[in-house]
Amino acid sequence: MNRIKYGAFAAVLAICSVAMASSMNNTENKDIVDTAVAAGSFQTLAKALQAADLVDTLKGPGPFTVFAPTDEAFAKLPAGTLDDLLKPENKDKLRAILTYHVIAGKVLSEEIVTLSSVKSVNGQEVRIMTTGGKVMVDDAHVVMADIPASNGVIHVIDTVIVPDAQ
Repeated sequence: MNRIKYGAFAAVLAICSVAMASSMNNTENKDIVDTAVAAGSFQTLAKALQAADLVDTLKGPGPFTVFAPTDEAFAKLPAGTLDDLLKPENKDKLRAILTYHVIAGKVLSEEIVTLSSVKSVNGQEVRIMTTGGKVMVDDAHVVMADIPASNGVIHVIDTVIVPDAQ
């Protein structure tokens, strides 16, 4: 029974990865924000970037590396968390979380797998762990790597990562 469930899960993951990859083709002429929006799987991230006034920054020259949580990753947050973060009075907290997903410079997967941590734009270290060919950043799995953009690279993650309280 577990083999059937695992096989079905693997098949769904493969189909989703192919669909996401095809929607992210020809992205080198688009910046990070436009690349994510065009993919269709990052609507929540785009909304959060807008609420945090980070769109212009990530449309800037960079280069940036973004660990981009999918809409499904945002859906994993406890009920009400996202709505609370999107309120104007929580803009600083939202910015801290979103900039924790960004690294200054273009860091491709071949380099990431050699690191144990990397400093995020918000100043905190993001833990990196590679096990069995799978890469994790904090508690998130990288589900797709090295998606090129004109001003950097995107690595898709399955969980929103949250910095330590400052």
